[in-house]
Amino acid sequence: MLGVLITLKLQAKQPPRFVVMFYNTENLFDTLNDPFTRDDEFTATGKLHWTPERYEKKIRNIAKVITDVTPKDFPDIIGLSEVENKAVLEDLINTGKLKKEEYGIVHEDSPDLRGIDVALLYKKKVFHYLEHHSIPIHFPRDTMKVRDILYVKGKTDGEMFHIFVNHWKSRSGGQKATEQKRVYSAVILRRTIDSILTFDPGAHILIMGDFNDEPTNMSIMQVLNATNKRKNTGPRDLYNLMYDMHNLHDTGTYSYKGHWNMLDQIIVSYNLLEQDKKGWHVGYEGGHIFSEEWMLYDNPKADMKVPNRTYGGPNYYGGVSDHLPVFCIFTKPSVGKKK
Repeated sequence: MLGVLITLKLQAKQPPRFVVMFYNTENLFDTLNDPFTRDDEFTATGKLHWTPERYEKKIRNIAKVITDVTPKDFPDIIGLSEVENKAVLEDLINTGKLKKEEYGIVHEDSPDLRGIDVALLYKKKVFHYLEHHSIPIHFPRDTMKVRDILYVKGKTDGEMFHIFVNHWKSRSGGQKATEQKRVYSAVILRRTIDSILTFDPGAHILIMGDFNDEPTNMSIMQVLNATNKRKNTGPRDLYNLMYDMHNLHDTGTYSYKGHWNMLDQIIVSYNLLEQDKKGWHVGYEGGHIFSEEWMLYDNPKADMKVPNRTYGGPNYYGGVSDHLPVFCIFTKPSVGKKK
């Protein structure tokens, strides 16, 4: 009986948690042909032979990744990229253990020619959705169509969050050749964040995404002004939870030619860091990469384990995604009764 009481007491002292996750799902397409996008290859008769069985397997695998990240309390907020439409999101949240959590969906079709978008899933019982809109990216003197940035505003446990889900221009064509497009996306995002902070200097800003740049690249570190500074910070500075991990050897979320890249990141405003003990906060080293053996395969050419992708060119590998997800856990002090 004493052991039971001690266990209950320890459980009661656990601080509240708010789990945030981001995942690039690598071409989460349904099997239907959308006449308005370039998704023909992701059909049963397309060159990738994207059958209902392969689609269902991918949905199950993504659902398993999400439920394995924090098995005791699945993520409260899930940012996703490379999703085709709302239908695939509805299939996802109604798969396996996710169904009982009653996730809500925030999604807008973006102008991407292939039809891939970003989206946000949220637990309705935890996160009170208020509003959202898309932030378009129109490059100067360039007609290229890319994914919008998704902005979502809502509250959890009485605290307001401003959430941005991103998937910036890829490095296809070369990192340097495409860098200015990601810099421009950073300019647009930074401008939006500044407008929020001007109105509310203490706003909780939460940014996540596949930026196709690393924490030390110009777009993230200089333009967005997201760094790993722990001293001499200003009210408009942002903190990159993946920055320090990026400096570690052989660590990242995406593998390219035998080298790890930290393309997927979670960035927060400084008032969400651990020095603010009154409300939701996360530690300086609170960014994590989720990886399990079943999500990886041995790359003999690079002598390393890398994310097991669904396709490599036209070849079907049956993996989950070519990216690894990132996550962080916010906590706040438990509120107990005064004696």
